[in-house]
Amino acid sequence: MGSVVDAANKVASAKKPTVIFVLGGPGSGKGTQCAYIVEHFGYTHLSAGDLLRAEIKSGSENGTMIQNMIKEGKIVPSEVTIKLLQKAIEENGNDKFLIDGFPRNEENRAAFEKVTEIEPKFVLFFDCPEEEMERRLLGRNQGREDDNIETIRKRFKVFLESSLPVIQYYEAKGKVRKIHAAKPIEDVFQEVKAVFSPEAEKVEA
Repeated sequence: MGSVVDAANKVASAKKPTVIFVLGGPGSGKGTQCAYIVEHFGYTHLSAGDLLRAEIKSGSENGTMIQNMIKEGKIVPSEVTIKLLQKAIEENGNDKFLIDGFPRNEENRAAFEKVTEIEPKFVLFFDCPEEEMERRLLGRNQGREDDNIETIRKRFKVFLESSLPVIQYYEAKGKVRKIHAAKPIEDVFQEVKAVFSPEAEKVEA
């Protein structure tokens, strides 16, 4: 009984969403560019950091653990972030997502693909010199407790050590789209648009 419904459910779940990983050091401007991509190309922006911060705000046990790890400049366990991302994807009606600030390391990457069975279409990498990122972070006043010079430098170090192997992994598969992110916002978006435009044209055709 109900085999038709089961079959329909299988078909529905077989249609996997399009996922693009967005990587770049803290202050590389990827959040700003994601907002532009959402506006121009209809993606849903999921920031791993925002989801984690929302969890912290909720005051849950999970949130307290996350807060302590962020304070120490550590990376939150993969399964915690993946569960938050998966929940956000499942609860959203859209089928194309920008996942910002994730995967942070090789283990994140492997776990995401294993748990969700989703492989990213490509990785958008915002390449920005450390001095420029530092200048931007110290200049913004978002009241974030991880925006002081010592923590910023820790975050750079963690980003370089952890995220570069992820970028190299996808580079070997020809899936990295590198953006020169030290330029003004509009110039950076011109480069981003060039990456997304062939896809936009296909949709219109």
